[in-house]
Amino acid sequence: MQQIFDVVRRKYVARTPEEEVRQRTIAILQKDFSYPLTRFSVEAEIMVGKVKKRYDIIIRDSEQKPFMLIECKAPNVAITEETLAQATRYNVTLEAKYILLTNGKTTLLFKKEKQNYIQIKTIPELV
Repeated sequence: MQQIFDVVRRKYVARTPEEEVRQRTIAILQKDFSYPLTRFSVEAEIMVGKVKKRYDIIIRDSEQKPFMLIECKAPNVAITEETLAQATRYNVTLEAKYILLTNGKTTLLFKKEKQNYIQIKTIPELV
């Protein structure tokens, strides 16, 4: 089994297409947008209603509150309305201001405004 180093968890993990997208997304946000690695959390368990789920990536703000929820898919998995629905279900628990969906080819970014998610074009500055 091939492995890839996860810079957030600081360990080698299985090299899956989704994991490659996850690591590439972390690298882009860290290098191109100056998001510090200390603000990232990867594949942690949360409760969504009464069901245990695992999010892909959370980036926390300076107060350690969820700032951005990131849902990663393998490159051959389309980003659809269902992908957004999955992320918004997770975000009921997390309450992040932003949701980013990516499969490495298509990336969509949304900002939560009241009860709606509005698509935006620019990666926000981390506060």
